Amino acid sequence: MAISRFFPTLPLLLLIILPEPVMPAILSIANSCGFPIWPGLLSGAGTPPLPVTGFLLKPGESRAIDVPPSWSGRLWGRTRCSTDTSTGLFSCASADCGTGTVACSGSGATPPATLAEFTLDGSGGMDFFDVSLVDGYNIPMVVAPQGGGGAGTGGRCGATGCLVDLNGLCPSELLVIVGDEGVACRSACEAFGSPEYCCSGEYGGPDTCKPSSYSELFKNACPRAYSYAYDDSTSTFTCSAGTGYAITFCPSTTSLKSAGTGAGTGSSPRAVGLPLINDTMVFLRADYSGSATSNLMSTIGQVLAWLSAAWWLY
Repeated sequence: MAISRFFPTLPLLLLIILPEPVMPAILSIANSCGFPIWPGLLSGAGTPPLPVTGFLLKPGESRAIDVPPSWSGRLWGRTRCSTDTSTGLFSCASADCGTGTVACSGSGATPPATLAEFTLDGSGGMDFFDVSLVDGYNIPMVVAPQGGGGAGTGGRCGATGCLVDLNGLCPSELLVIVGDEGVACRSACEAFGSPEYCCSGEYGGPDTCKPSSYSELFKNACPRAYSYAYDDSTSTFTCSAGTGYAITFCPSTTSLKSAGTGAGTGSSPRAVGLPLINDTMVFLRADYSGSATSNLMSTIGQVLAWLSAAWWLY
């Protein structure tokens, strides 16, 4: 009798005792560029590697990647990639991971590269993410929260990234040219290797490492992106764990509106206090390059088009 009365309660006990299943986080990666992108992914130290570390996205294509709920790592876009017919090795003109294959297999991006960085379900049960130009820039990219519980207490849960084609604004001493085309913009650290640019040696702390004229160029163009190593206060974003993220290369205002509407009240670009694009950055090229602005008129045309389309971001 005792046994027959006990066993019907087992399913209820199991529901009480067993933890809820842990759902993976979803990174939805889309290519809104007019050319192919080969995204690369790298898991951080102590984080299991992902089964997918590189793939092709043709223009207009997207792909969802499941990552562990406590994943940390980075994501970037490679451009102008091809396979050498004589060696069979795969390589890219910008942000190559150097493996000779489409898969990055534990290797990171070769600078310059625009990076999306994530620490999911971190301190206080929060996701931390940013878009970084510390290692330079190669392609426009925006990260926008999707779903989830919003910013939590005191958090900043909203879209971040760099909408601007910085290759058109890049000072000549930083510009990476392949053929006759600028494909990336190096950081001052990579270009010159000086401690004051690299935040190393006597400049290895937030009190001594300050923004340079080069990092300020990046910051003025892309106010929410990391521009140098200690640019934390305006560049780190947080959402409650369980949020998904849309990563868009060459984002349009249409793609941003559709991607950034599901993360709660903090998802509005205006809610986190900084625009995604700075309408004064067009005037900065001469100040930072130290040379004539031969591409200024075409840049003005591009920026005016971006601004007229992106009025809602302010």
